Amino acid sequence: MNQTLSKTLSDLFGKEVVLFVCIVAVGALVLAVVPMWIFWEEWLGFMVSYLHWIPWEWLQTTGASIAAFALGYMVFIVLINLFTSLFSETLLIRLAKKHYPDTPVTGEASIAASIAVNAKASVIFLILFILFIPLLFVPVLGQIAMLYLWSVLIKEPTVYEVGSLFIKDRRIRKEKSKKARTIALIASLFNYIPVVNIFAPIFAQILFLHHILRSDT
Repeated sequence: MNQTLSKTLSDLFGKEVVLFVCIVAVGALVLAVVPMWIFWEEWLGFMVSYLHWIPWEWLQTTGASIAAFALGYMVFIVLINLFTSLFSETLLIRLAKKHYPDTPVTGEASIAASIAVNAKASVIFLILFILFIPLLFVPVLGQIAMLYLWSVLIKEPTVYEVGSLFIKDRRIRKEKSKKARTIALIASLFNYIPVVNIFAPIFAQILFLHHILRSDT
């Protein structure tokens, strides 16, 4: 695992990956911030009405504003994850050829399937996030819950995007995906660090790529 992490980090801060992530982040930021800016009052009103049932008065006022910003941030993270999944195929193939030149590309990720996998993960993530908002204000426990939620967003799209390129047999893909949750949790740690958080989805994909391809070498 140490060699896998070392190779992943080396790839992660390469010029090609950094440029890809920056382009994805700008697109996600625009699509997340503009609607929230335009409909901020409605956005905040939704959070106030949702938190109204909680007996903590501070959470219904100051907490509502924090929760509204947090939800906007989660939408930003969701969009980065989606764009990374949709546009990372060429980058992943180049990295695979760089480290494992004899490894064939056995398939490709369907755009429709990719959108479906990401949509499912995103809906589950956002629903759980909204349900868990009160819990997120609890020290330690809230951070653990958030780490798990981020892993939910990353895990299945990562397995599909990388696996569909290099593992044609679904049974083999399932077998090699046993560590996908651990990989998603490691990648999710990036979301606690400003700026570095935009690298989380591609980090998960590159780490999973090395995980499945190194086992064949």
